[in-house]
Amino acid sequence: MAAGSAPPSRALAAVGRGLCSALFFTMTYVLNRASATGGGDWAWTAALRYLITLPLLLPLMPWQGGMGPAWRSIRRHPGAWLRCSAIGFGAFYLLLSFAAASGPSWLVAGSFQFTVVAGILCAPLLYRDARGRIPRAALAVAALILAGVLLLQAGHGGGAIDRAGWIALACVLGAAVAYPLGNRLLLLHLERSGEDLNATQRVFGMTLASQPLWWAVAACAWARSGPPPADQVLLAGGVALSAGVVASILFFQATGMVRDNPTALGGVEAMQGSELLFAILIGVLFLGEPLPGAVGMAGGALIVAGILAFAWLVARHADSPSRQRALRTDKGA
Repeated sequence: MAAGSAPPSRALAAVGRGLCSALFFTMTYVLNRASATGGGDWAWTAALRYLITLPLLLPLMPWQGGMGPAWRSIRRHPGAWLRCSAIGFGAFYLLLSFAAASGPSWLVAGSFQFTVVAGILCAPLLYRDARGRIPRAALAVAALILAGVLLLQAGHGGGAIDRAGWIALACVLGAAVAYPLGNRLLLLHLERSGEDLNATQRVFGMTLASQPLWWAVAACAWARSGPPPADQVLLAGGVALSAGVVASILFFQATGMVRDNPTALGGVEAMQGSELLFAILIGVLFLGEPLPGAVGMAGGALIVAGILAFAWLVARHADSPSRQRALRTDKGA
């Protein structure tokens, strides 16, 4: 079978797994919002997610290349791993957890979709070769998604964004940039050091390297608000299992199934847009959140349109592996 093609059933199965991964990724926003409305300290929400994720990953590692390669890499280059994990996991999730109290789960979910293009926009800061160029089409997609995010925020604020709204928006956009930035910094380090780690080993390594940070955050949270209540621990465990393990595995499986089929790969990427729809549905049904108004709906439509346009760009450059790599997102990595 020629490269770039795949049986329709396989492509459909990959897109279905991509959709399922989006559902489990959505639980991050929903469960964090439930924790925030329940009075949980946002710092505990952040720390618990990664303190719980580490033991959940341990049983998986023997089937994902083992822990050894990641552990040896951390021992050889502790500074690089600490720096990358502090940005890609630490700054990312601290900002996202803080923003959970700012509004409905769909508000955070929709705003965070900017991460689809954030990695591309960071490229000039990271690379000194062809990868440092930002495709013009990607800039247009970024502008479309950002316009949708602003409309989503304005719709929630009754037509305007107040000071608290701007702070929350800055936190979510900061998280959307920090996640792919930390991931790409790590990939660049591994490229320079000649080390080859798969996606699961990178997630495990960054989770392990970030543990000192999370214990420090936990100590601050304990000093400020005491031990976390049991329901907050359960909610954080739900995020760790659903987003940190199940969603990531499904996403990696989906992209791996169609790695040589750009059209199907674009379809898998496009499923990220369903996170906003899932967040609206789950938030309304289970958290009693209000539906977005007309302005918010328009913003959500622009965000989904931007993600679909991005998926189309991925499929369009089927004959250019370098362009496809430049358009790669960092979801779940």
